[in-house]
Amino acid sequence: MKSQIKRVKIAEQGARVSIAVYVLLAVVKLAVGYFMRSTSLSADGFNNLTDVLSSVTVLVGLKTARKPADENHPYGHWKAEPIASLITSFIMLFVGFQVFQSSIIRLYRGELIPPNRLAAVVALISSLILFILYRYNLNLAKKAKSTGLKAVSQDNLADSLTSLATAAAILGASIGWVWLDSIMASIVAIIIVKTGVEVFKESTFSLSDGFKDKHLYLYKSKILMIPRVKSVPSIKARMYGANTYVDVTILVDGEMTVQEGHDITEIIEKLLYEEFDVMHTDVHVEPFDLTEQFNREQM
Repeated sequence: MKSQIKRVKIAEQGARVSIAVYVLLAVVKLAVGYFMRSTSLSADGFNNLTDVLSSVTVLVGLKTARKPADENHPYGHWKAEPIASLITSFIMLFVGFQVFQSSIIRLYRGELIPPNRLAAVVALISSLILFILYRYNLNLAKKAKSTGLKAVSQDNLADSLTSLATAAAILGASIGWVWLDSIMASIVAIIIVKTGVEVFKESTFSLSDGFKDKHLYLYKSKILMIPRVKSVPSIKARMYGANTYVDVTILVDGEMTVQEGHDITEIIEKLLYEEFDVMHTDVHVEPFDLTEQFNREQM
């Protein structure tokens, strides 16, 4: 349990750094975009503003996740993290649609003003800073096994590429392709919406106890390699935040003693924890029956 809390604290560190960086970038971009007449840079600033809100939401979720179990939450508060990611997706979708609507209306009305080229410099610097932030958060997410921070790191990379494209659009608009600035603002809005949809899918997958089959196959293969385990008729898993919970049924010799069966369950728990970082494994031991096994194989 201590290792799990330590990981959450590592993820919190990434969320705090992200908040500080995004607050700075959002303020600078919104101000520069306004005074230098760049619609796309302002849209990018709003994009970073959603990142501030999402990072704050993830941080709150992480802090809640490491609260100890209580009477109403016997499994702890680990699902607070994917809930935070779900809230983040709603924020992204709302802001994305608002920015898209604004940029399309401006383009339709012909409210096109050439931006100052200095705005492109701000976008380029932002792109570099965000790429560094992406690498930083991705490394922390791997150490902490945090889905919330991983979502933030993916957003960092998307934002870095968006700022790079924004710089190109501003330069194009400043030399005569004025419409390019508003077009890029629309693209930024679409990117915000797309990221929101992806975060929504991942968080709902986790909250609905979704789990990838390839991991279950690996778990089962390793368990079958343990001596005296004759079959694994059932294996299920679910996520509680960054923690994996596994329920597995094994078949063993019916004449095995209770102590021997207990020893095998401990071997399985240790195996899954050490090789796959499974936090909790519940092993059901049942007697092996050749007739039952034959019937199961014929089905």
